[in-house]
Amino acid sequence: MEEIRLIEVKEEIHADNKAKADALRKRLMANKTFLLNLMSSPGAGKTTVILRTIEALRNDLHMSVIEADIDSMVDAEKIAKTGITAVQLRTGGFCHLDASMVERGLEGLDLGSLDLVIIENVGNLVCPAEFDTGAIRNAMILSVPEGDDKPLKYPLMFTVCDVLLINKIDYLQLSDFDVRAVRERVMRLNPGIKIFEVSSKTGQGIGDWAQWLKKEVDEFRSG
Repeated sequence: MEEIRLIEVKEEIHADNKAKADALRKRLMANKTFLLNLMSSPGAGKTTVILRTIEALRNDLHMSVIEADIDSMVDAEKIAKTGITAVQLRTGGFCHLDASMVERGLEGLDLGSLDLVIIENVGNLVCPAEFDTGAIRNAMILSVPEGDDKPLKYPLMFTVCDVLLINKIDYLQLSDFDVRAVRERVMRLNPGIKIFEVSSKTGQGIGDWAQWLKKEVDEFRSG
């Protein structure tokens, strides 16, 4: 019987991606452009949160958005209607973005003129958490209708993120979602994470989130 050779492809892919992500971060630092990677399940409210964030910060920061979808331009069209430049990345079946894909998206932007670029990653709580995009900060959205057990089911996503937005809090009275339980579960996984309770529908809490983000961008650009 011939010998079977086992090759750990996943490990090599991640090592190569990490090197590209680190190189991309150096480029962003040189241009003083803050890159935010926003992740969530499909339907959690990423696009609406981004629209609210644009509304809150458009007078303070020069922004652009990179939209990632398997096969759609719907979200990019919504962003473009605000007057903010949007770049659409069609992943062609991939359930995440990696550093090379993000670099392709940035090619269409003048980084030197931008304070903030927001990535709307593919809707998924598994794959996007595994790939470094080169972002300065990672954020995720957990919406109330998804349930409060997600930190137990998808711990890596909550571990790699700097910020958690608990979205659709206007639904709280209609559900058994336990905000306190979510906070406790997430803090056990990631004690340093920032948590904001927001409603992308009503705008509640968006101001606190936007001010935190602006502070992060300002500190990064002045560093």
